[in-house]
Amino acid sequence: MKKNKTMMFCFLAPAVTLFLVIFLYPIIRTIMMSFFKIDGVTDSISRWHFTGLDNYIKLLQTTLFRTSMWNLFRIWFAGGIIVMGLALLFAVILTSGIRFKRTFRAIIYLPNVVSAVALATMWLQSVYSPQFGHLTNFFKAIGWEAAVKIQWLDAEHKFWALLFAYCFGMVGYHMLIFASGIERISTDYFEAATLDGANKVKQFRHITLPLLKGIIKTNITMWSVSSVGFFVWSQLFSSVTADNQTIVPMVYMYAQMFGAGNTVTERNAGLAAAIGVILSVCVVIIFTICNRVLNDDEIEF
Repeated sequence: MKKNKTMMFCFLAPAVTLFLVIFLYPIIRTIMMSFFKIDGVTDSISRWHFTGLDNYIKLLQTTLFRTSMWNLFRIWFAGGIIVMGLALLFAVILTSGIRFKRTFRAIIYLPNVVSAVALATMWLQSVYSPQFGHLTNFFKAIGWEAAVKIQWLDAEHKFWALLFAYCFGMVGYHMLIFASGIERISTDYFEAATLDGANKVKQFRHITLPLLKGIIKTNITMWSVSSVGFFVWSQLFSSVTADNQTIVPMVYMYAQMFGAGNTVTERNAGLAAAIGVILSVCVVIIFTICNRVLNDDEIEF
């Protein structure tokens, strides 16, 4: 028995050590930092100045931060509807027995292989460009002059142009997760439903969707995590620093941490840590709600 305990300790020690050093310590340190005013993220604890909840109060009173949170919510909600809807649609089509499904799956997933920087640059220079963009050329070809005059990267349209481009690159990832869930469902259910006279729509509503609750929950959680980490696209769609149409909390946190751009006048790593804590709490809340609403404990298949 002692030998078994020793062996278990030897196997668990490296993993536990890595977890404590790489994950748990940074989490605890970040939470502590959020209650202090800190000039530099590498400053020793002796140089921290305790401020209590001032960092959180200041964030809630800052118009730019509230704007960034509103932009994040729009990305998460509107973008989530677009991405989840298209991903589920493509997953259902690709698992319906069509020919060349592997080819189509690879094509849809391809944007996830390309760097976000390269993908955003392609949209900026090849799609949204007012002189050479594919959108402008398409609207010219069909004679839609009103659409030709639209400046997709101006203040009025920039956010939605950014969101559409981002969603384009995320559909394939979530499609694969949905497809893996659908392929786990036994074909016996669909064959029995067909014999009972249920068409494809009814089969999707009464069989596929209920049995995908766990997958939907996973996809929403993963989408929430990726939305909270939204950074590169915002930076690339803004010329110098993020404006009101593209700024998100992660960009604002970066500016507070390193004093980048003209959105902040002084560095405060403690304020940046408070932003990180707020974003983490948002993800936990979404995950908790998903667990309550999409409870699949009683489903067995």
